[in-house]
Amino acid sequence: MSTTRPCSPGDRGPEPSGVSGVPGGGASTASAPRRDVAVPLSGAQSPTASTPPEASGPSGAPGGRQVRRLTFEDQGAVVPLARDFTRQALQEWGWLPAATADRRAAAEDVLLVVSELVTNACLHAEGPDQLGIVCDNKVIRLEVTDRGAGQPTPRTPHQAGRPGGHGMFIVQRLCLDWGVVRAPGVPGKTVWAELGAPA
Repeated sequence: MSTTRPCSPGDRGPEPSGVSGVPGGGASTASAPRRDVAVPLSGAQSPTASTPPEASGPSGAPGGRQVRRLTFEDQGAVVPLARDFTRQALQEWGWLPAATADRRAAAEDVLLVVSELVTNACLHAEGPDQLGIVCDNKVIRLEVTDRGAGQPTPRTPHQAGRPGGHGMFIVQRLCLDWGVVRAPGVPGKTVWAELGAPA
């Protein structure tokens, strides 16, 4: 499994501009505004109160693609914020409440991976800048953008009884694939992970 491949294998083709693992698409700079749905939260607002209905992403997107973006600027408690934001998206997309145990497990896996990616950005980078969630009828893609220079890797060899260092091992075990995207000349990176949508 590669941790530097810019996109996952398969026949899904290139991501449209603004939905790739690179903020703003592959050709934009860090200062350029995003062209997809941005949901900045400020102050004490809750994710529910600040997520407008139009945050469901572009209507009529090919393959039923849905997109959500959450900006963490000046936010505290970013891990619970990311989980709440993701849970709300899963509810709006029909993953929750889950009708079966398999669907419930799939939703719980998505929430766990979001927690691990955001926690890694907090511990090993300068904190997360943005969370992106892209869902089509086959795959859900999670993207966490940060300003860190490090390369996330699962601890090898993995030692289950040793405290800490399990985040990327969990991501590796739960996801179809994951990797890191860096834009030339732009500080930071986007760590992405993809999970299969429930049947």
